[in-house]
Amino acid sequence: MGVCEGVTFRTHMEFLEKIKSWGLKVNPHARIAKNIKDVINYHGEMERIRDTLPYEIDGVVVKVNDLTLQEELGVVTRSPRWAIAFKFKARQATTVIKDIEVSVGRTGVLTPVAVMEPVEIGGVVVQRATLHNADEVRKKDIRIGDTVLVERAGDVIPEVVMVIKEKRPHSAKPFKMPESCPLCGSKVVRDGAAHRCVGGLSCPAQLRESIRHFASKKGVDIEGLGVKHVEQLIEKGLVKDVADLYYLKKEDLLKLEGFADKSADNLIKAIEKSKHPTLDRFIYALGIRHVGEHTAFILSEHFGSIDRLMEATIEELESIKEIGPETARSIRMFFQDQRNRKVIEKLKRAGFVFPEKKEIKEEIAGKTFLFTGTLKSMTREKAKELVKRYGGRPVNNISRKVDYVVVGENPGSKYTKALELGLHIIDEEEFLNMLK
Repeated sequence: MGVCEGVTFRTHMEFLEKIKSWGLKVNPHARIAKNIKDVINYHGEMERIRDTLPYEIDGVVVKVNDLTLQEELGVVTRSPRWAIAFKFKARQATTVIKDIEVSVGRTGVLTPVAVMEPVEIGGVVVQRATLHNADEVRKKDIRIGDTVLVERAGDVIPEVVMVIKEKRPHSAKPFKMPESCPLCGSKVVRDGAAHRCVGGLSCPAQLRESIRHFASKKGVDIEGLGVKHVEQLIEKGLVKDVADLYYLKKEDLLKLEGFADKSADNLIKAIEKSKHPTLDRFIYALGIRHVGEHTAFILSEHFGSIDRLMEATIEELESIKEIGPETARSIRMFFQDQRNRKVIEKLKRAGFVFPEKKEIKEEIAGKTFLFTGTLKSMTREKAKELVKRYGGRPVNNISRKVDYVVVGENPGSKYTKALELGLHIIDEEEFLNMLK
């Protein structure tokens, strides 16, 4: 890998031609379209030949060729305004619904799931598909025993498109959402389009998913805590909320299947290590409805401490840019719930520390960083965390506003775009030097 500096391009196609002349691989099907009719014709042509290509594609990407116009159009959240995916029709097949099961998610939402006769769609065997909610099942009139048309949306997610009613048997059974949770027996209530179990953490499914979310890499990152471990801890009554993880002893783990001295020691160490997350990761780990990574970061920047956030009013939350009324209500409700407040206090007593101040580094503070490729010394998530800790801002979208593009091994298309825009590109070693 090398770095090209001092070279500018007027168009995306000009850039592709140049890197092709350097010996880099460029897709031979890339083409300039003169108008919308050209785009539609190209899309149809690629759809016709897709099965002859030595790789899978699910559509084409239409881009503005002029790089100056690309910059003027900019990006929104995760998507550039100067490019759009023009998907092909999804591949479809017919199969029979054997059953409709109900799964319970982290926030208690009940989701009907179609269990189907195995069917191959685009080289992948499909047996299950989400039916989203009871309204969707009713709208499509999906019944157990029905023959249905199934597709992989975006050639990825299995979805029941429609029922082939002329093939419906007399024995087909309509689906009805249960009135009590299939896992804990708690009451199920209607919440908009969703049905929700009110059991909270007394529901094994909600407890399991909340622990998995809390311990995930994007949460507090408890390395080695797998799904089966979580299920066993719940079954044995050792964990009734996320805070109980921090009161586990080695002898507790040795009672569980799959643990020996070394693995038990390793998990105890990983749990101990997870007591010092950044504030935004801790907020994300709590699993507050409507609060993802980005919102958690905004909240951590605004409040600076978990205690201040816990006391925030709806009005104060709504005054923050990017926090809407629904998210504000969800945050306030979460911290008004005494059960959640007790869990946070329990975490504090276990030695949990919530960092409240950044250690500013001049080289990083106020700068935006974008990472592409695999880093040797750490994960990209860890690198982003360090940037935030030292006052910088990690971003996912590339634009001229990015100060540093950190390139690891096997970088993706963002590296190519960085070259096009003439951005400041550094390698991992240079990034590590900035952290010293």
